[in-house]
Amino acid sequence: MILLYYAYQSTSLADATVISFSCPVFTSIIACIFLKEKYSPWDAVFTAFTITGVILIVRPPFLFGSEVVETDKDYSVHLKGAFAALVHAVFAAVTLVILRKIGTSVDYMLSIWYYVVAGLTECIVALSILGEWSLPHCGLDRLFLILIGLFGLGGQMFLAKAIQIEKAGLVALMKTMDVVFAFIFQIIFFHDVPSWWTVGGSLCVVASSIGAAVRKWYQSSK
Repeated sequence: MILLYYAYQSTSLADATVISFSCPVFTSIIACIFLKEKYSPWDAVFTAFTITGVILIVRPPFLFGSEVVETDKDYSVHLKGAFAALVHAVFAAVTLVILRKIGTSVDYMLSIWYYVVAGLTECIVALSILGEWSLPHCGLDRLFLILIGLFGLGGQMFLAKAIQIEKAGLVALMKTMDVVFAFIFQIIFFHDVPSWWTVGGSLCVVASSIGAAVRKWYQSSK
């Protein structure tokens, strides 16, 4: 989550959200290695779609030419944010695999509790090392920070509960709405219209996520 929040600050809301949606690809690969789950040819197709989408969003100069860097003054910052979102997706995949390994033997609220405690400890250590331990001077910023905590924790609780009471495929389909909301909020609040590269990459990543979710849903309904 630290990496994802950094990505939100470093690159556009839509780019960071879409790249973070590459999580299902890494989840399938890691689950195949550690949980011995089957990695089918369809999973390979979905992986290729996701990788294509991420490449379209990141636009590495060795593929798109040096003019990409020259025309985008903030490209280095964008690249750092995109990389942070990608690493977040890997870490989130590891988290999902661990949750899958634990199963229902541990209540979902207990996992949220450890999530909060570990996050608090990590943030205290990181802020102390970076020397950024300070409170915002503006009362509005403090309100925004509180809302981030409330909505972020609430979202984790609803997601964990949804996975327990509903099929994972349907939950994953609903989760893809994050991309839609990211585009809408970015345009409304920041007046930043996503580029066609972002739109193309988003379609690839969302199509991959929806395809994987529908396939899992179909298999579980047999």
